[in-house]
Amino acid sequence: MSEIGKNIRLERIMDRESRNMVIIPMDHGISIGPVAGIVNLPEAVNKAAEGGANAVLMQKGMAKHGHRGYGQDIGLIIHMSASTSRAPDPNDKVQVCTVEEAIKLGADAVSVHINIGSETESKQLRKLGVVAESCDAWGMPLIAMMYPRGKNVTNQNDPELVAHVSRAGAELGADIIKTNYTGDPDSFKDVVAGCPVPVVMAGGPKANTDREFLEMVAGAMKGGARGVAIGRNVFQHKNPAAMTRALTKIVHKNTTVDKAMEEL
Repeated sequence: MSEIGKNIRLERIMDRESRNMVIIPMDHGISIGPVAGIVNLPEAVNKAAEGGANAVLMQKGMAKHGHRGYGQDIGLIIHMSASTSRAPDPNDKVQVCTVEEAIKLGADAVSVHINIGSETESKQLRKLGVVAESCDAWGMPLIAMMYPRGKNVTNQNDPELVAHVSRAGAELGADIIKTNYTGDPDSFKDVVAGCPVPVVMAGGPKANTDREFLEMVAGAMKGGARGVAIGRNVFQHKNPAAMTRALTKIVHKNTTVDKAMEEL
């Protein structure tokens, strides 16, 4: 029965025709405080829904203030990890929510953040394994944000490292992996080939231009990504709903960057 529940919830965070997903993370406040674009969270969620995003992602406390208050419906993913930029080691992510809490909030999925290469990697991996077991028991989809981060990591987009962290997340029970784009479709194909669960592209830092950003998304999709999980490049755009529509054209309709740019 838990498998049925997981499949039903997965359908709420993806497009039923393309089987891909456009997720807009809005969990940045815990790390650096109020962030432009999501200070008014209900407004940001409504713009994401208006643009056709499949789901938004946020911390448990903000779900009480910024989701499903009005406008179109949109999937809800509760993030279960946290750290702040003021911590001695911001890469040390701790668990701040349980699967049971997420269920009470009406979540369609949960996510955890794991930094492979950090000094607390072992604790974070243990957390992922425990959360995966709970998700299987409750029929809750689990997204693992898998990143190569630590003192000895010089290139977070290195294809070998990205492939490693993606596989590690799948090995410990994640249903979807969110990770860095490697920079070109061919190397990203190797990441996808080595990971038995869907891989979605993380947004990364704010892009210099809209075209540069959309070309990166198109490259990831060509490389086999099953969607994107992108925050700043959407909610800090001058027209977040339009940027979301441009994303959905590429992710769900496989349109060209030129056609997607018409939304902007």
